[in-house]
Amino acid sequence: MEVTLLGTGGPLGLPRPDCSCAACAVALDVNARAATALLVDGTLLLDLTPGAAFAAARAGHSLSGVRQVLLSHPHDGPAVEVPAGLPQPGRVPDGRELTLLTGHRVRALSMDAPGTGYAVTDPDGQRLLYLPPGAAPAGLDETTAPYDMVVGDLVGRPDALARLRLAGAAGPATDVIAVHLDHDVPPGRELRRRLAAAGARAVPDGSTLTVGVYEDVPDVPRRTLVLGGARSGKSVEAERRLEAFPDVLYVATGGTRDGDGEWAARVHAHRERRPGSWRTAETCDLVPVLKEDGPPVLIDCLSLWLTDAMDSVDAWDDDEWAGGGERALRARVEELTAAVRESRRTVVAVSNEVGSGIVPATPSGRRYRDELGRLNAAFATECEHVLLVVAGQALVLKG
Repeated sequence: MEVTLLGTGGPLGLPRPDCSCAACAVALDVNARAATALLVDGTLLLDLTPGAAFAAARAGHSLSGVRQVLLSHPHDGPAVEVPAGLPQPGRVPDGRELTLLTGHRVRALSMDAPGTGYAVTDPDGQRLLYLPPGAAPAGLDETTAPYDMVVGDLVGRPDALARLRLAGAAGPATDVIAVHLDHDVPPGRELRRRLAAAGARAVPDGSTLTVGVYEDVPDVPRRTLVLGGARSGKSVEAERRLEAFPDVLYVATGGTRDGDGEWAARVHAHRERRPGSWRTAETCDLVPVLKEDGPPVLIDCLSLWLTDAMDSVDAWDDDEWAGGGERALRARVEELTAAVRESRRTVVAVSNEVGSGIVPATPSGRRYRDELGRLNAAFATECEHVLLVVAGQALVLKG
């Protein structure tokens, strides 16, 4: 099955008309995108957009062989003119299947937002799933075999991919293509970085892909450390890296603090931001978590784990520190990093980056600063991917 992406942008395209945001300002050349539309084997057009005939011509194709035009979502704005010779666009009712004379079968899937998803199977059995913007499958059969290619709104709805993975409809060899790309993420390097973390990719308008032959699926880093200062966006970045995966275990090392309303508000904000399918464990006992097999784990954060570890060895007392506390803490850190090294789980950990020029006023503060620096360095050594988040921008340090 051959799929030509006539456009890969959001319904208004990218850059958006009359928008002066930073993302739109740099959406030039290959980063400029028309509204998403797919031409399948020259015979099926999924979504009709302005200039579809010209877009097909630029990609070296013609719409003269199109026998069916299907719409996936309500279209705002002025009506789109149907090019001469094309059949009138239509929608397939949810759950129904349409068979084309070419042997292609198109099944309509219900979504959790306005729109229809289309599962296309060609005569040779290759399978493509196309999802509308802002939508995820409302229900999937857990016995569904993996699609060869999934095309959808992976920036706006990363949980759609998580649902597909949970149901077995997207596997390690599934080619995942992001479309309906809008100005939510700066195009170019930042977009590629975020999609690669989910095992997905974006392609320029006009790209022609062959379903079932793409093998260079982006590798999702198995161990990632996200560093950053206070309010840098490090936790948001860490959570974003796992949004496209189901059943994530969120390990909160901060615990609860009775009577501290401000801390409770922080914890609540974190919980509200996380996908509903994620589970939460409040513990500083990280080694057993890392030794267990299971779904991806997000640890937030190592700096609070270190506070607990230093409390446990009475590191704040100089005599206790010199009399064995330092050795005990080193052993705890070595045990943790060894567990990370041996873990089979996908791990994303968050930690604070401290000590950038400010010397703490107390010996205990300086001790904590030094030990956190050592912990971060040791943990980073065991990770394939290390990021530093500054002012909400993620800088790749490793990987």
